[in-house]
Amino acid sequence: MSTTLESSVPSESCPESEASAGPTTQIVSFRLGNEEYGVEIMQVQEIILIGQITEMPNVPAHVRGLINLRGHVIPVLDLRTRFELGPAATTVDSRIIVLNLEGKTIGVIVDAVDEVLRIHAEQIEEVSSGFTCSAQSYIRGLVKFKDRLVVLLNVTELLREEEGVLSEST
Repeated sequence: MSTTLESSVPSESCPESEASAGPTTQIVSFRLGNEEYGVEIMQVQEIILIGQITEMPNVPAHVRGLINLRGHVIPVLDLRTRFELGPAATTVDSRIIVLNLEGKTIGVIVDAVDEVLRIHAEQIEEVSSGFTCSAQSYIRGLVKFKDRLVVLLNVTELLREEEGVLSEST
């Protein structure tokens, strides 16, 4: 599996003040509204422009439909709608992040892809136990990176929650 990222996505290393001897992980950061999210780069197959999406009848609003990606039909979810962040118009910055998870391929629509971040395990803080909502299962943690927080998604868990919906639509 090769990970292909657009050349316009810059890569940023850990700041020296946060450097440690521990292993690092790379995450692809992206925007949904004013918030920044991230997924592990090893789960990202590629990032593509939004093209023709074939809508499917009788599916939840966050299932945008299907795309043909070089002969492979894959379902596409709108993460803004899935996370109940309200609708947004597709812009020149909107992208589909194609994820490969446990042998399954799925696309997720995001407002913009920002950059690739190199982080250390100690930069990931668990979600507070006081934070209760259905999303908690697919939020892996919060990444403290410089002066910002990035919501790190557990996309495998997100896909697991969608399996029933997606198997009915494909």
